[in-house]
Amino acid sequence: MRDLTDASPAAGAKERARVAREGIGADILACQGSDGSWHRADEPTWLPTLYTMLLLRSTGVDCDEPVVESAMTRLQAGFRWHEELGNKPFFDGEIEPCINGGTLALGAYFGRPCEDLARLLVGEQLDDGGWNCEAPKSTRASFHSTICVLEGLLEYERAVGPAPEITAARRRGEEYLLERTLFRRRSTGEVANPAFLQFAFPPRYRYDVLRALDYFRDAGVQPDARIGDALQIIMDKRQADGRWLLDGTCNEALALPFGESVGEPSRWNTLRALRVFRWCEGR
Repeated sequence: MRDLTDASPAAGAKERARVAREGIGADILACQGSDGSWHRADEPTWLPTLYTMLLLRSTGVDCDEPVVESAMTRLQAGFRWHEELGNKPFFDGEIEPCINGGTLALGAYFGRPCEDLARLLVGEQLDDGGWNCEAPKSTRASFHSTICVLEGLLEYERAVGPAPEITAARRRGEEYLLERTLFRRRSTGEVANPAFLQFAFPPRYRYDVLRALDYFRDAGVQPDARIGDALQIIMDKRQADGRWLLDGTCNEALALPFGESVGEPSRWNTLRALRVFRWCEGR
């Protein structure tokens, strides 16, 4: 309603209020453990907790709803990252930029922005403008880590207001992706990874051009010629009925069934693709 139909804010807010009480948003909240985390058999607790929470954020759930605030309070009080990951409370993050980008986004969205975590990520930015979980051993950035951090910094800025240092770091990270036309090697112009052209949801930590373009839309970046090839890829993958398929999913990291099947039409991918095109059209 917000991104595709130009619905009024009041109409959108009325619909948004249902998310915590019906459908996937309510299902996520209902399967939270008593310790505040989300669980999945044979997975470390942090994995379903982080990625189920990121899916909850994607639903647009109203974080002021009492049931949501209660869930975040339990998470903050009960969860600790594993000892080897720092043993800190959930919203304080751990040691890897790709994980911390998601964690920062969650804390900011759900009313618990962590300044120390934001500053840590800014300090870990590499000379080429991106981030990499393999740094400092690797001095070159990763598409995967970079998009996770950019999403987190953007949400943090929304929560705390203007932050010049954060904005500057984001702009450098955005240039890292744009200089590579969102999916190519800067050195050769070749496709950096064929998986970047496959649209997965939830993406977990993985990068693809649809995720990147949806970030640039969300950040309000003015489209330029460097995104043209990525846009064409999205356009070429549109089905005859106007929808996009689910090319992949990381639902093994979720605490509940995802509800979409690989190879079938995807509401998530269709929503993201359509709103990217509206952004490019200036609507």
